Amino acid sequence: MPHPFGLRTLAGIGVVAIVVIATWLLQPDVEAALIVLVGGIAAVLVAAGTGEAAPPAPTIEPAARHDSLPVNIDELIEAIVEPILIVAGGRVAHANQPARALLGGHIIGEDVRLAIRHPAAADRLTNRSPAPSAPINLVGLGTLDQRWEMRVTNMSDGRRVVHLIDQTGSYAAERMRVDFVANASHELRTPLASILGFVETLSDEKAGGDADVRARFLKVMFDEARRMQRLVEDLISLSRIEAEKYRLPAAEVDLAVLVEEVHAELADTLDQRGEDLIAEIDGNVPAVAGDRAQLSQVLHNLIGNAMKYGRPGTPVITRLRRDQTGMIRLSVADEGDGVAPEHLPRLTERFYRVDAGRSRALGGTGLGLAIVKHIIERHRGRLDITSVVGKGTVASILLPAIAPTTATKESLSSKSHVTVTEARTSG
Repeated sequence: MPHPFGLRTLAGIGVVAIVVIATWLLQPDVEAALIVLVGGIAAVLVAAGTGEAAPPAPTIEPAARHDSLPVNIDELIEAIVEPILIVAGGRVAHANQPARALLGGHIIGEDVRLAIRHPAAADRLTNRSPAPSAPINLVGLGTLDQRWEMRVTNMSDGRRVVHLIDQTGSYAAERMRVDFVANASHELRTPLASILGFVETLSDEKAGGDADVRARFLKVMFDEARRMQRLVEDLISLSRIEAEKYRLPAAEVDLAVLVEEVHAELADTLDQRGEDLIAEIDGNVPAVAGDRAQLSQVLHNLIGNAMKYGRPGTPVITRLRRDQTGMIRLSVADEGDGVAPEHLPRLTERFYRVDAGRSRALGGTGLGLAIVKHIIERHRGRLDITSVVGKGTVASILLPAIAPTTATKESLSSKSHVTVTEARTSG
């Protein structure tokens, strides 16, 4: 219980006593001194209060802290779309659905080294160093072609978080880039080596002095230079198309007129094979929204391929019509040797050739169908290739019309894609 008089009250009474003594010394009057003493003490007591302890100040409860709420680890990691494991005492205590789908539902409670069966992961999973460590790449975890990046983080309570990040797509993109650079370098180096070799030969007086030899060598050099030119033009074209792939073209293009123009151009350059070109165009085919120059390039590539690989004297038929979905279908059919089923899925890959020697001899760069694929994707269309070995190949493109029907709108809402139908061997 607190003292009835505080220190300040006692100090005040002491001051009053000093004043009373001073008054007595100045004028020794008992009644006056008593009056001063009583009045001073009363004044001090009134000013100081009754001496009761002051009521305690109300306690203000701190606001509830969100971080003090209980956390359900299972719910927390289930919200993460990548595989996550919580490891306690070397065993898997928690695993989210992506982790269970990748490693199996049995991993809960299992030794983490058995849950992630990979030689590169074992050492990291047993290493208890508190220092942050670099991620490790795991090849073949899940499926043989999958690549994962594993990160391990130590928690303050001794548990560990194992995070698996799928790098398969990034690796595939990097692999494609490396392959593309290697193939492009090879395709440019081959004709360049031929040109340099013939230049060196022509610099010899004996070879250079023979008019027939010189003319033959110069023709080879010209052909190889033209091959390099076509390759460079295709590379530039492919780069430009990829840069514009997200910009939807909006110009109105009449494909019927464009087909006639391309046929006329090719007929002038293909000599006798120009007579094999046939166009079958339905009436009242609506225009499409597109890039006229790029669609012309599509026609040149598809019809050019059909002329190259179709048998001489057989027709190359370009058909244009509106199909049952409301899309505009343009197809180019040849009567050549066809393509075996195992090659069809890769026809639109850059520099992929069914017969590399024949393709180069015919002036192909290996980029024609890759360019077609990217152009059609930019136009939100579809490319289909079907082939029958021994009978021929049909390449078809589907493009949305300017005024799409309900069915076409549904087609446009789906992602554009490129599909290849497997070949049927002739019976």
